[in-house]
Amino acid sequence: MKVNEKELRTKLELVIHKLMNLGGPEDENKLAEGGEAIGFFKRDFGIKEWDWPQGVGLYGLLKIMQTEKNDKYVPFLKDWFNDNIDAGLPSRNINTTTPLLTLTELNEKLKDERFEALCLDWADWLMTCIPRTKEGGFQHVTSANGDRQGVRLNENEMWIDTLFMTVLFLNKMGQKYGRQDWINESIHQVLMHIKYLYDKKTGLFFHGWTFKGNNNFGGIFWCRGNSWFTLGILDYVEMFKNTLNPAVKTIILDTYKAQVSRLKELQAESGLWHTVLTDADSYEEVSGSAAITAGILKGIRMGILGDEYLECAERAIGGILKNIDGDGTVLNVSGGTGMGMDADHYKNILIAPMAYGQSLTILALAEALNFVE
Repeated sequence: MKVNEKELRTKLELVIHKLMNLGGPEDENKLAEGGEAIGFFKRDFGIKEWDWPQGVGLYGLLKIMQTEKNDKYVPFLKDWFNDNIDAGLPSRNINTTTPLLTLTELNEKLKDERFEALCLDWADWLMTCIPRTKEGGFQHVTSANGDRQGVRLNENEMWIDTLFMTVLFLNKMGQKYGRQDWINESIHQVLMHIKYLYDKKTGLFFHGWTFKGNNNFGGIFWCRGNSWFTLGILDYVEMFKNTLNPAVKTIILDTYKAQVSRLKELQAESGLWHTVLTDADSYEEVSGSAAITAGILKGIRMGILGDEYLECAERAIGGILKNIDGDGTVLNVSGGTGMGMDADHYKNILIAPMAYGQSLTILALAEALNFVE
């Protein structure tokens, strides 16, 4: 892949530094005027809060340490978790589970009893307390806007985000502690989400499914939603270390390959993807594009995809690098995105620096380092 290694490493360091010091956007007050309609959730900004944007951010730091084979960010991560636990955690839901994926892996080094107890208790809570949809799907319960202890139930709804935010953690815990019931539940959730969110005509994923109306809401193919599968499902499969049932593995990877094949066709000239994948009039969005790129590169590295995807990945990396400014801020990242009934909902979501934009860019650039000439 014809990518400049020096530029990759320089921008990677800038993006990491920005992530660790990320605060709210300069125009936060103006963005607040648009409210939830444009994806304004105050808790989503910065790196300090305990919720999904920050949880994805922490995961980027964990993965870059694993790539570089060092413990450079362990003190930062340890302090982050201790500070949040000491301050009091928000309500338990799908999204607030996300930081625990990093914590359970981090604690393999730290062996902190408080961290271990929290992870074990939360995994048990997912099995016994998380609201379920029909057929036992994890209901996509989220944090209430403006209320750390409140929740938004999203009754009988499944969202593609859940696989990354919660199912990866449950499977990791099952693998770590030899809990086959936790592992089996993670498989159940993956297959449930494929069953109800995967579109066989296009190979793409809808954002959500509701059992109330038995439909996929607006039937939108959202970029970042699809990217949670492209990236996360390979991390999921990798956790099994070749112990995943071969038939289940085949279904999962065939779904991944079909999705990536369609994504390759939908890539914009810039190398990025539109926030509504099938709508060229929607803006090109970097966080989803970065996760897709990381997932494609990982697929090539794992031997799941062929080298015919290298040119696609190279163009994507070029597009991502152009969207990193001088201080390491990843540009053109969309804010938190609730379920939408039409393309305009997704096209109107705010653009602002987000922890997950930084993190997913870290993952893409780190994967690209495996392919520099």
